[in-house]
Amino acid sequence: MLQSTVAGLTSGGAYALLGVCAVLMYRMVGVVHFAQAAVATFGTLVAAELFHDGMAIAPAAAIGVAIGAGLSLLLGAVMAIWFAQAPIEVRSTVAIAMLLGLLTVGSRLFGGSPREMPDPYPGAAFRIGDAVVTTSALVVIAFTVALAAGVGLLLARTRFGVLVRAQSERPVTAELLGIRVRALSVAVWTGVGAAATFGVFVVAPTRPSDVTSLSLLILPGLAAALIGLFRHVWVALAGGLAIGLAEGLLTHFGSVSAYRQVIPFAVVLVVLLWSQRREVWDVAR
Repeated sequence: MLQSTVAGLTSGGAYALLGVCAVLMYRMVGVVHFAQAAVATFGTLVAAELFHDGMAIAPAAAIGVAIGAGLSLLLGAVMAIWFAQAPIEVRSTVAIAMLLGLLTVGSRLFGGSPREMPDPYPGAAFRIGDAVVTTSALVVIAFTVALAAGVGLLLARTRFGVLVRAQSERPVTAELLGIRVRALSVAVWTGVGAAATFGVFVVAPTRPSDVTSLSLLILPGLAAALIGLFRHVWVALAGGLAIGLAEGLLTHFGSVSAYRQVIPFAVVLVVLLWSQRREVWDVAR
């Protein structure tokens, strides 16, 4: 049972990273980025193609991350130019349209079959009893912790962070004050795209590696972000790890193992019900 649970750390690290990225996108540019994992999938699959064509894994990964960042930059530019003043519901709907478009284009470019993915961090990092913690899991978790801590310091203690928070909370006022709102927004999109691509590339060898499966990693990522109410990166990080561990635990029980993918949806339902409990109770009174 312990081995199965710990095996979920790799997936949990990916969920945590995507959850943290989703919180950052919501807080800094005011959008629920449904296309985040799809963008990362493009970079990941290009890196895999380059690796299988004979390129070393490090430069292939670097090119893949650059492609993910570049694609995210383009999507961010679209959002910043045409939807900057739109309500968050509209921007999030546009993000869903971006996801569907990327799934369609990705299926054309890469096909629908799973691919063999290179493992940039093979082997075990350490053991907990008989359970093995893989190097990939450790790298993704460490990267996510560093990202959450670094962005927290950036937002709290740097001029760039102040400008980002200003354009997120009062974009029109920020623009009137001379802040380059579009450039800041696109910079956030680009950085988050690069971070998500790196995470998906690291965990891809442990997942079904077709376009749809990797793109839909965003669902547990958004569930993790929802646990943090799209505001608390550390809660989202812990939520992503918890979802991964829960999925790993369920693989130990054959009778329910096939239903482990339902966990993110159950989490979303529970969190929504819990967050609305006061309103329901007030009406009941």
